[in-house]
Amino acid sequence: MSANPDLKELSGYLDPVSELADSQAGAEEALHVRSIPRITVHGFCLTDATMRVAEAAMEDRRMTKAHLKLDMGGIPAAIDTFQQAPTPNLVIVEASGNREEFLPNLDHLAEYCDAGTKVIVVGDVNDVTLYRDLIARGVSEYLITPVSVFQLIGAISNLYGDPEAEPLGRTIAFFGAKGGCGSSTIAHNGAWSLSRSFQSEVAVTDLDLPFGTAGLDYNQDPLQGVYEAVSSPERLDETYLDRILSKCSEHLSLLAAPATLERTYDHSETSFDLLLETMKSSMPNVVLDIPHVWNSWIKHTLLNVDEVVLVAEPDLANLRNAKNIVDTLRQLRPNDRPPLLVMNKVNVPKRPEIKPEEFAGALGLTVQAAIPFDPQLFGTAANNGQMIGEMDGKHAITRIFDDMAQAVSGKVQPSAAPRSGLAGLLSKLKRKTG
Repeated sequence: MSANPDLKELSGYLDPVSELADSQAGAEEALHVRSIPRITVHGFCLTDATMRVAEAAMEDRRMTKAHLKLDMGGIPAAIDTFQQAPTPNLVIVEASGNREEFLPNLDHLAEYCDAGTKVIVVGDVNDVTLYRDLIARGVSEYLITPVSVFQLIGAISNLYGDPEAEPLGRTIAFFGAKGGCGSSTIAHNGAWSLSRSFQSEVAVTDLDLPFGTAGLDYNQDPLQGVYEAVSSPERLDETYLDRILSKCSEHLSLLAAPATLERTYDHSETSFDLLLETMKSSMPNVVLDIPHVWNSWIKHTLLNVDEVVLVAEPDLANLRNAKNIVDTLRQLRPNDRPPLLVMNKVNVPKRPEIKPEEFAGALGLTVQAAIPFDPQLFGTAANNGQMIGEMDGKHAITRIFDDMAQAVSGKVQPSAAPRSGLAGLLSKLKRKTG
């Protein structure tokens, strides 16, 4: 190693020369360390010393929003874990030995890391060549042992607090093709499944200000929510957002609609931009429950979200509306993937229906999920303020929501969208809209 330059020339995380210097450096670092947003972190340590530092970091006030899980075993343990489970926002692995010993293991781990997952490596080799190899492999940071609490928290903060970095979160908009098709129910259950399946922070934002049902569905009655956020843009920051978010479960929060008619809700095209930007900077997943209306701010919101989920029932009116929506989104978002199509209330007794595959084919899409009509199940859940998965975790519809959550998470690529014929229905729509 003596032939290689010292990593201290490149790294900002220097080994302390004395306990006094370490204390002074830690106090200085603490002044500049920003709070960590709502991310999930999984650390895999090799030594008891690093484990103690990580445990102390868990208790620090700057980490209160983050969910940190710790295990022993280093890179091999991380590989075993993520072979069967999705990776969190951040993986921290401790490695020991020279580059020839652990770089192959790190390459193996990379095979199981989802897009967007960041990696911090903690190692005992002070070597610029190794540092460069790690950065070339996409590793976000390399820390040299022994690390301090503020070195670890500071490294995480630098990854997610950089103004030049991409926003942490993804916005997922659920939009109904027709009023009453159940888009809100699908959004709320999908968000709950997303938070549970991936143990990842999710915020549901109910944008149906006069009639929103998210508070009822999650059995919450917060005093503040969306209206307060957009009405006070000068106060809106992450601290204010924390205060008005209502906690529904360990990983799920709600920004509720007022659901009152004491005022009208006439918002401009960009009224919700600051709210969504603030949420994206502090939350990995932002689920938007968008009402079935068409105005400037809804069009603007659908244009700018990361993912659109279109919910529809299998009838002609839904098909006409869905086709108009899909065509508009293709024009507005030519470089984004098309909406994910969820067919709801399928197989209503004695109701003539368009087959979901034909419905999707007419739109040039595939069916992401087809949810059967079950008024007893959904009605009971709504009256109880529960999600379907809370009522029956093994129900087939619960599994459908879990699969849908995986798709909207961005961790699964959609299959190719085949086109099939519905010539008669489409020609009828053209005659009616022409």
